[in-house]
Amino acid sequence: MSASTQEPVLALAEALIARRSVTPDDAGCQELIAERLQRLGFVCETIERGGVRNLWARRGSSAPLVCLAGHTDVVPSGPPERWQSDPFTPTRRDGRLYGRGAADMKSSLAAFVVAVEDFVAAHPRHAGSIAFLVTADEEGDAVDGTVAVVETLRARGETIDYCVVGEPTAVFRLGDTVKNGRRGSLTGRLTVKGIQGHVAYPQLARNPIHQVAPALAELAATTWDAGDEYFPPTTWQVSNIHAGNGAGNVIPGSVEVLFNFRFAAVSTPESLKARLVAVLERHGLDFEIVWTLGARPFFTPRATLVEAALAAIREETGIDAELSTTGGTSDGRFIAEICPQVIELGPVNESIHKIDENVAIADLPRLAAVYRRLLERLLPDHA
Repeated sequence: MSASTQEPVLALAEALIARRSVTPDDAGCQELIAERLQRLGFVCETIERGGVRNLWARRGSSAPLVCLAGHTDVVPSGPPERWQSDPFTPTRRDGRLYGRGAADMKSSLAAFVVAVEDFVAAHPRHAGSIAFLVTADEEGDAVDGTVAVVETLRARGETIDYCVVGEPTAVFRLGDTVKNGRRGSLTGRLTVKGIQGHVAYPQLARNPIHQVAPALAELAATTWDAGDEYFPPTTWQVSNIHAGNGAGNVIPGSVEVLFNFRFAAVSTPESLKARLVAVLERHGLDFEIVWTLGARPFFTPRATLVEAALAAIREETGIDAELSTTGGTSDGRFIAEICPQVIELGPVNESIHKIDENVAIADLPRLAAVYRRLLERLLPDHA
């Protein structure tokens, strides 16, 4: 892609960053994207649920369908005075573009749009179809965003053949990492009951903190599985413990422990629940657990989409990208329910969610070029 493409991608990224789309507010980002796509013949549909705005846009009706997916919402900026420049005023400085959402993931959205504009101009008779799935509920609860679009498409009998999620995946250099899967996420809110009392008379009380501590130590030392060739081993982490009323002379009547499994595909939510409960029961605890399954693991093997992505990156950057399933969850977990091949591919993720979030300006046209090469491999011209 020529250097002249830098300005279109940069300009659109700046226009998106300037919209204060703190989750779940889209702040007009999807309207801006839809206007560009409609000029290319996309049919744009707004799918709203729970006050969340989602965009489903499609060009063409034949298979295969390539979906470009992302989110316009961003996390809060934190204290604006700690930023070198206003977080919602896109600022170019020392070869980088600063602003909330610069890396996660408004640059990817801008690169998607410009890549498709260039692709359609060069290949008006391409095979298959292209779609955009854009939500404003990825950084928040993620219950009325991509999942709502997927449910709508499933109800209509629509499926997706290939999906590229524009999450920031690169670690050091653009193109060095492609996510071809993610671990599952299972959260538990454990309440262990005791008997409240005075610390001077422990024989008249039952301290739930003392009771749960040995069980937590055993759980922390447990090997849940060994992972496999694609996924690292399942991990279990306590994220919060709360008990008592703040008084130093009161034994609490209960303790609440918040924990999370990030699990490989070799384990299941059911097996992990059963093993954890067995430990708690063996320690004789009086407890309750509220479980939340945030995501099931998904995985895309080295087939058409992965190979096309690796080739596109190699052609544009000269890098042999690494395939990875590490990290947190993404909306790919929802899309995988109606799409057999899902990957994540985007800019360097070092500054995401941080003060002074930024992206290298030179990476913007290169990212758009990778996306365009990917489309050319998946949707060749009709003979």
